[in-house]
Amino acid sequence: MPFVDWFFYHSVAMWLLLQSFVLIAFCFHSATTFPKGCYPSSEDGLKTFRCSKAQLSVIPKDIPNDTNKLFLDYNQISFLPNDAFQNLPLLMELDLSHNVISRVEVGAFRGLPEGLHSLDLSSNKLESVNKDVFNPLKAKANLSSNPWLCDCTLQQLIERVELVAGTSDGIVCYASVRKEHIGKPFLQLVGDIDFCNIYKKTTDVAMLVTMFGWFAMVISYLIYYVRQNQEDARRHLEYLKSLPSKQKKSEESSTISTVV
Repeated sequence: MPFVDWFFYHSVAMWLLLQSFVLIAFCFHSATTFPKGCYPSSEDGLKTFRCSKAQLSVIPKDIPNDTNKLFLDYNQISFLPNDAFQNLPLLMELDLSHNVISRVEVGAFRGLPEGLHSLDLSSNKLESVNKDVFNPLKAKANLSSNPWLCDCTLQQLIERVELVAGTSDGIVCYASVRKEHIGKPFLQLVGDIDFCNIYKKTTDVAMLVTMFGWFAMVISYLIYYVRQNQEDARRHLEYLKSLPSKQKKSEESSTISTVV
């Protein structure tokens, strides 16, 4: 049965060739979709996408949209733009710790689901973050080990965010409106101090000092002007006394009318 043998032989060859094409296509797709150093996995039944220590400088694209846990820690990411994490409706954990993030746009976390319960921004370069950044989120956040500027902006931010238990003491003042606050945990200070009122009082004092300065300048000028006029009048009267009586009287009357 030569025809049967020929058909069987070619069928097997075609099947092996087709499998090879499928395997190559899959490998090519995986290699081009995921950034270098990133890979999907499964942890405790949750779909995880890891990019830890992948030398990333920006948020990678093509993150699988069924990801539950996303790890972008230990990279060189410095900026979180608007809509950085869209199309991740099942995300539950987001780890951005140990980067160099110094700026976060207001809409950076826009689109993240309500199911997100953990956001790690610890060990970055955050100094100040707009209070509206966390508006859409209900996740517990870790904001420790950042060089925070302790002021009204940070106070308003902390009021909007639920912190991960045990991380509050790690939010330390790297800079502050008052030098005595530097190096102290912010939440210990904010229990006794309203940083927004400190800023308002500082502004009010500066305005009062400025107004007092201008007022003092005006008063000084008026005093100088009056004294100068008095001195000129005195000299003129002395001059009149030295004149003959007729000329003296006429000029004296002229001086009196001028003064009046």
